[in-house]
Amino acid sequence: MTSSLQPEKENEIENISSPGDSFYGRPNAVLLDEKQWRYIQRCYHISPRELQVVRLVCQGFTNGDIARRLNVRPGTVKTHLRNIFGKTRVRNKITMLLRCMENAGRFSREANSTAPLPTIAPTIAPEEPAVKTPPTGETLLEEENNSTAPQ
Repeated sequence: MTSSLQPEKENEIENISSPGDSFYGRPNAVLLDEKQWRYIQRCYHISPRELQVVRLVCQGFTNGDIARRLNVRPGTVKTHLRNIFGKTRVRNKITMLLRCMENAGRFSREANSTAPLPTIAPTIAPEEPAVKTPPTGETLLEEENNSTAPQ
């Protein structure tokens, strides 16, 4: 016997109007403002068209939905995504979304701070030969010690 809930779920699924919409629907939220999107574009050297694709992906659109909105083929969207993934150094859409949010947060912190945060650059000292102290109290360089060792 089938449960009485089964037909209702099927009707709900059939009522989804857009082919790209999921059962839960697309979230209606504004993730980033225009300045943050421009910051991301400059940060990763993303073209204006690639930025359009990133924005639509971050709004939850599928590749097919993006292709229809931008009047391009789905293969073109895939190519844009592959280029974006390379520029942002990510492997999938979720990581791309998180990377955008992280950079937008960094932009917001930079824009809201009154004084620039100090950055400490790591200093790399030139490599010097190790100094060994023999039991007699004299200091010898490791290179000298190796050259005088019997073979």
